[in-house]
Amino acid sequence: MNAGPADPRPLIVCDCDEVLLHMVTHFRDWLAETQGVTFNLGSHNFAEAMRYEGSGEPVAPDEIWRLLGSFFDTEMDRQHPIEGAVHALNTLAHHADVVILTNLVDARREHRAQQLATHGIDARVYTNQGPKGPALARIVEEYRPSRTFFIDDLAQHHRSARETVPGVVTLHLCGEALLAPHIPCAHSAGHADARIDTWDEALPWLLEQLGVEHQQEKTA
Repeated sequence: MNAGPADPRPLIVCDCDEVLLHMVTHFRDWLAETQGVTFNLGSHNFAEAMRYEGSGEPVAPDEIWRLLGSFFDTEMDRQHPIEGAVHALNTLAHHADVVILTNLVDARREHRAQQLATHGIDARVYTNQGPKGPALARIVEEYRPSRTFFIDDLAQHHRSARETVPGVVTLHLCGEALLAPHIPCAHSAGHADARIDTWDEALPWLLEQLGVEHQQEKTA
């Protein structure tokens, strides 16, 4: 719920795939099982990472988007939570408004909300296409929080957030261990306040930023 300008709370805007739920490994497995496509997780460039098994030819960009859409239309039930993510978000929700900003088409918003609820995350979901800064700015305008925190696994979204929302606190978190070493780091680029790839470490950092004593959270 929006706390309203008379009673502002901090606001945490969090991505979903590879932050709350594993996606890319499930996508890789589905491609191999059903589409005859191999996906090399050592490359963050989808155009080079996805190739047809028989020929070794790269999958065309339009076909990559079609495959991603088909995965989200039919295979979202494969996705399972990043370790510690559900506990972390539910803990943070005691101290801040928590919403999800996910780059899916708007028609998949309800499915994403239901998917997260199934795993124990009951949060409002916003969908977006492209850079996330403008969408983040609209959410901030709606909530008018005391402070804004942004969590995402992709460096370009941190840059967009910083360019669009002054004063935003940004945490770069990629919870997929097979992918994390291969993606550009927003913290190194100067667009994130921290880079932390596990929720065991990210939760106490966020609670500290919120002014909450983490030891109290463990024993409460």
